Amino acid sequence: MKILIINGPNLNLLGLREPEIYGSENYDALCRFIEAVCKEQGIQCEIFQSNYEGAIVDEIQNTYGVFDGIVINPAAYTHTSVAILDALKAVALPAVEVHLSDVDGREDFRKISYAGMACIKTFKGLGFEGYRRGILYLKEYLQKEKGM
Repeated sequence: MKILIINGPNLNLLGLREPEIYGSENYDALCRFIEAVCKEQGIQCEIFQSNYEGAIVDEIQNTYGVFDGIVINPAAYTHTSVAILDALKAVALPAVEVHLSDVDGREDFRKISYAGMACIKTFKGLGFEGYRRGILYLKEYLQKEKGM
């Protein structure tokens, strides 16, 4: 089983960016956490981060025929990017959406998730733990629905 973890804009600034919302651990710590969860679960993973919408769309398109599923934190593009939604729909891989913060408890514009419209599940407000739950949910889904 091989999954791609996609992280959107400003997640590379974890630890610096609004630690009261996103926590004090940095992006490297998040990547190590994700890699440890995947290793523990016997899942191959690659992690991708970009601040550019087009790069994220390209990366989603490149998953076709290579990966079994996607865990995505589109960050700010969650609320604005129809392009990311369309890319997720085009490759038609099971995708799980993750948000470190509870986006529903924040500004009204954060309540809309375009990417989430193409995802089988969303985890929000759980910090790094949301990634673990997203990975485990995707693994279970792939095992059950795809016989992996």
